[in-house]
Amino acid sequence: MKRITATLGTICRFYLDGFRTMSWWGRRAWLIIFIKLGIMFLILKLFFFPDFLKTNFSSDRERSDYVIEQLTVNN
Repeated sequence: MKRITATLGTICRFYLDGFRTMSWWGRRAWLIIFIKLGIMFLILKLFFFPDFLKTNFSSDRERSDYVIEQLTVNN
């Protein structure tokens, strides 16, 4: 477990040092990338991918039955 923790610490330090020494343009580019990812995964998901199971079924049991039925149906 100590070896895994040490390895993760080394990886984190590697990326933090890279971002600290990055130029102004590089930081700005990463900021644009993170903003675009935020738009794609947060805003688009809210509007274009509603929670189908929560809106169509009222209980967890109904949701699980529906999912099992869809996974085991032979077409």
